[in-house]
Amino acid sequence: MMKTPIYDEHRNALPGPDDITRCELPNGITVLSRANFNSPTLSIKGYLQVGSLLDPEDRLGLSYLAAFGLMTGTARHDFQSLYNEIESIGASLSFSSGTLNTSFSAHCLSEDLSLILGLISDCLRSPVFPEKEFNRQKTQMLTALAIRAQDTSAMASMLFDQIVYAGHPYQHPEDGYTETVQAIERADLVDFYQRTYGPKKMAIVIVGAVEPQQAVDAVSQALGDWSNPRQQPLPEIPPVEPLQERTHKTHHIPGKTQADIVMGCHAPDRLSPDFHALRIGNNILGEFGMMGRLGQRVREDAGLAYYAYSSLSISLGPGAWEMIAGVNPVHIDETISLITEEVRKFVTHPVDEEELADSKSYYLGRMPLLLESNSGVAVSLLNIEHFNLGLDYFLQYPKLVQSITAEDILAASRKYLDPERLAVAVAGP
Repeated sequence: MMKTPIYDEHRNALPGPDDITRCELPNGITVLSRANFNSPTLSIKGYLQVGSLLDPEDRLGLSYLAAFGLMTGTARHDFQSLYNEIESIGASLSFSSGTLNTSFSAHCLSEDLSLILGLISDCLRSPVFPEKEFNRQKTQMLTALAIRAQDTSAMASMLFDQIVYAGHPYQHPEDGYTETVQAIERADLVDFYQRTYGPKKMAIVIVGAVEPQQAVDAVSQALGDWSNPRQQPLPEIPPVEPLQERTHKTHHIPGKTQADIVMGCHAPDRLSPDFHALRIGNNILGEFGMMGRLGQRVREDAGLAYYAYSSLSISLGPGAWEMIAGVNPVHIDETISLITEEVRKFVTHPVDEEELADSKSYYLGRMPLLLESNSGVAVSLLNIEHFNLGLDYFLQYPKLVQSITAEDILAASRKYLDPERLAVAVAGP
């Protein structure tokens, strides 16, 4: 079923059910579109449910290589002619892979919509993964993994995941390990593509100078007859068991002059009722202004860190709440102690009203800015589809933010953030 709104230049500035078209094609693709004729361009975003969660344990990194290989050659275009066609119309097109999805992004003039959708269809439906390009991309990936192994920030983050997600698929990096990527052959790539790529639960968003019905028709023309009876769904994402005690691990990288610290715990998924309270709380703890309380205490006041902040990573399945610092190695223990102290304070006393008001203002002011561009609207619409938030989410958002209290933040934080049961990962000399 599809609702097709009539474009109105005086409509509500925030997208909503009255000006978002959503249509499900018979083959499982969901199309969302919103018109904006203030510029002649289009932003196209989308995803397929293909990610590293489908990688075999001994071939981790396979989904990454598959996504990067989509534009190396197709049944209709070799590598060079594909890029020449994109560049000839001043457009852009790219694919990337994550844990749960393979995403794509395109930007073009509205008059080139059918052409770009044809190229997206070509890459998704008939990649040939040329041997030469496969070998080149595999070499590039192995080089990137060698660089990662010398990066204290990346290795501390990986070590943290291994602690928090022990025994869970999320414990592995999306781009795999050197030994698993080395084991991948082109035949593995072809087999992976054939059994995982398909239209079921795919989503595509088109925002810009096009009538919504025209956008839906164009997607249907390009991708509506795509099918893959072999398409393998994502496995069910298991829950994560919280740590029962503080767990500290260190990864040594000789020759480094900086150490990176990642501390924290698991967090709920995006659909948790605690989401907004935790997000505003995290902003107060380690993001707002000069990196919130952590930045003020650890970096500004104590002078112990080059940077100190917190990050809340929430998606489908379990997330993570991380406190991150880059320090001189002689300050590792003192920095960990100060961060722990701030965490203990955060789950003991409510945030003050000024902090809360400032963070609410930040999130309420950020939303209209994000939705000023076609790209921002497209990303936001893709998120509400991915998390099934409802087409009225942007209209409800201000009320959701304003309703959060200091007590809500304290109660939600206490569910997950226990200073006595933190994961502590350190990478450095």
